[in-house]
Amino acid sequence: MPDYLTTGEVAALLRLKTRKVYDLANSGALPCSRATGKLLFPADAVNRFIAGGGGAMAPVPRNRPNVVLGSHDPLLDWALRESRCGLATFFDGSDDGLDRFAEDEGIATGLHLFDAASGTWNVAAVTARFSNDNIVLIEWAKRQRGLIVADHVTQKPRTVADLRGLTIATRQTEAGAQTLLLSLLAQAGLTPGDVTFTDPARTEADAVQIVSEGRADATLGLSALAKVHKLAFVPILTERFDLMVDRKAWFDPPMQTFLTFCRSDRFRARALDWHGYDVSGLGQITFNA
Repeated sequence: MPDYLTTGEVAALLRLKTRKVYDLANSGALPCSRATGKLLFPADAVNRFIAGGGGAMAPVPRNRPNVVLGSHDPLLDWALRESRCGLATFFDGSDDGLDRFAEDEGIATGLHLFDAASGTWNVAAVTARFSNDNIVLIEWAKRQRGLIVADHVTQKPRTVADLRGLTIATRQTEAGAQTLLLSLLAQAGLTPGDVTFTDPARTEADAVQIVSEGRADATLGLSALAKVHKLAFVPILTERFDLMVDRKAWFDPPMQTFLTFCRSDRFRARALDWHGYDVSGLGQITFNA
C-alpha cells in the first residue's frame, strides 16, 4: 500500500461512495492533506480508522483564518474595511485565491473566471475543484470592464484589435483579468508580441494607476476606476464577480457582519456612485456544493 491514498482508493478500500469519504474528511474523522487541490489520505491513518471501527478517531476541525482571498475588487475591498467585520484580505488573483482556499488559507475567495465552453462565469472553475467541498458560491456584483486609455493617447482604441503596438498595463498570471485579456487578444487576432506589457500590477487599482501616470497607454480595467481617475473608457463586456465562501464561516459573526453591511443604504449608495457596478444580484447563490 502506498503511503498516501486518493479519495477513490479510500472509497474502494472502505467500500463507500466517494461522497461519504469527502464527508469523513470534512468532519475531520478521517485525516487528510491537500496537494494541488486534491485530497490525499495517509495510509496509516486509514488503517487506524478501520481498526477503530470507523469511529474511534476524534474529529479534527479545519480551522480557516478570517481572510478573504482571490481577486481584487475595489467595492469589495472598501466594504470589508467599512463594515469593520474583522476580515483581513489577501488579494492576489482569482487563481491564486482558489489555490490558497484549497490549502485552508482563508474563509472566502473572490473570482471572475470566464469559461468559454459553457459561456459562464466562475461556476466551471469552482465545480472542477470544489464540487465536493463544503462551500457556497454567491454573486457579489456584475461589473463593466473595458479599455481604460491614457490621456496622452491621441488615437483612442475602440476595440481590443486597436491595441496593436500599444503599451498595456498588465496583471499577474494568476489574475482573472490577465486570463481574460489574453483571451480577448487572441479573439482579436493579436498575440502577446503585438503589444508591450508593463511589469505586472497586483491589483485593479494599481493597473489603472500605471495608465493614469502615463507609464502605459491602456489597460483592461473596470469602469469604476476609469471614473475615479477621469480616464477615457471603452466598454468591452460585463463580467460577474462571485465570492466562494466556506459554509461554516458563512454563519460566523465576521461574515454575517459583512453581509449585513452590504444590505445597508450606505453600501447601496456607494455602489451606485461607483459607475459600472450592478449589485442587484448580490447574495444570489450561483453554485451550492
